[in-house]
Amino acid sequence: MKRFTYAIAACAFMIGCTGTVVSPETVSIIPEPSSVEMTEGAFRLTEKTQANFLYEAPELEYVASALEDITEAVFGQGVKMNLSSLDASHGINFILDENIPSEGYKLEVAAETIDIASSTAAGAFYALQTLRQLMTAEAFTAGDVKAVEIPAVRIEDAPLLGYRGTMLDVGRYFFPVEDVKCVLDIMAMHKMNTFHWHLTDDQGWRIEIDKYPKLTEVGSMRKRTIIGKDPNGEYDENTPFDNVPHGGFYTKEQIREVVEYAAERFITVIPEIEFPGHAVAALASYPWLSCTGEQYEVRQSWDIDDRVFCPGKETTFEFMEGVLAEVVEMFPSEYIHIGGDECPTKFWQKCPHCAKRMKEEGLKTYRQLQGYGIDRIEKFLEAHGRHMIGWDEILEAGVTPNSIVMSWRGTEGGIKAAKQGNRAIMAPSTYCYLDYYQSEDRENEPLAWGGHLPLEKVYSFNPFEGLSESEKDYILGVQGNLWTEYIPEIKQAQYMLLPRLAALCEVAWTSDRGGYDDFIERLPALEALYDAAGYQHRAR
Repeated sequence: MKRFTYAIAACAFMIGCTGTVVSPETVSIIPEPSSVEMTEGAFRLTEKTQANFLYEAPELEYVASALEDITEAVFGQGVKMNLSSLDASHGINFILDENIPSEGYKLEVAAETIDIASSTAAGAFYALQTLRQLMTAEAFTAGDVKAVEIPAVRIEDAPLLGYRGTMLDVGRYFFPVEDVKCVLDIMAMHKMNTFHWHLTDDQGWRIEIDKYPKLTEVGSMRKRTIIGKDPNGEYDENTPFDNVPHGGFYTKEQIREVVEYAAERFITVIPEIEFPGHAVAALASYPWLSCTGEQYEVRQSWDIDDRVFCPGKETTFEFMEGVLAEVVEMFPSEYIHIGGDECPTKFWQKCPHCAKRMKEEGLKTYRQLQGYGIDRIEKFLEAHGRHMIGWDEILEAGVTPNSIVMSWRGTEGGIKAAKQGNRAIMAPSTYCYLDYYQSEDRENEPLAWGGHLPLEKVYSFNPFEGLSESEKDYILGVQGNLWTEYIPEIKQAQYMLLPRLAALCEVAWTSDRGGYDDFIERLPALEALYDAAGYQHRAR
């Protein structure tokens, strides 16, 4: 078993009255690196330390900004940055090494220098996240810090999986831009690289679309929200609602702001635009999108709704293509998520438009009708140079090999996808639904959707279980999902994410994990960084 919590004979001490020198007592790193070798001595980081970039690359400005943020938080100002062709005799050197894997890095701390080698700017950025943990939380909280002694160490590291995702649902509760940025900062701390932004649902449409302004004029606002647990569709005059309007949406300018903020942290933003289910906010905005054409209200409760897009009408596809044409302009991501989950067929079974479509296309079942609609959306995205992601229900509707399957109903969908040659992302509710209760003692926990997902179970997740060696290549990565039916604000979101996201990040990053007991020994140092950043997290 690898162990990466090393005792160091040092502690924080005072130099006269001029300020504090912070010297870590331990080295604890999450996610667990590939290899760690402790050496003698320590590097003394001060506000006068210089950072030297020994090669040029456009995204190095993001690395420089990250280093400035870290050092400014300690000293009140960032370290000086230089572009040089020679290693500095004292300072932080960023070195190009094309033999290192894409997101990997080598970090060597010695008495006079810190050398960070990588083949990409992303690797250098992840090295800085490790460096922040080597500095420990005390550097960020002690006050009047004059120096931080970073223990001498050699680290070689690279991620197991290329897709390391976190999903935030803003359809149920709207999160302002600053809160979304907070989630991105938390992701960066954990070396997560993909932000899945769930932007539309029955309870709210959150993205501005110029061609269809009513989506935000009408669809972004519900007049009230159910209080407490959802009674699974059984409502009467005694069902409690708050009677407080809730809404909000992101302008195109704000979307681009978030996408750029994420890019500066080497995070790709993947939008989700739900089709054909979870559509009531859209149908309330444009009634002709439904099978009946009735005027609906934006949904005020959480259970699955029978009212979905009508795939029998050609105008439905004109609408979706119009929306997605604007979406792909805002998001440069390779992938676009279209949902595809939890779509009842009740209204399709009574719809003459759907019956006509099925007859014309030779479709025998309503799931085939759903597959027809998803296939058209996929072709549109492919024509625009993008690939489609859908929840694992898209397998039942039939998909092409280009489709990426996000497995949430257990791992079975991902296994099936891999076996038939589709790429998959593992996000099973049993291990990755971070809106579930963290403890069985629910009376002392915030109201949650249901289920029990403790930290240890998240850590135990094996995304490759049930797959042959060749089939493992089809697993792009893993993702933690934060659905917000009962999470109305950012502090509660932080509490539900942390520290479970730390366990999941190690699942995604570390190929040879040392085990849960070892993880728990390393976790307090990261939790101290949560406290230093002001993040709410569940105490163990």
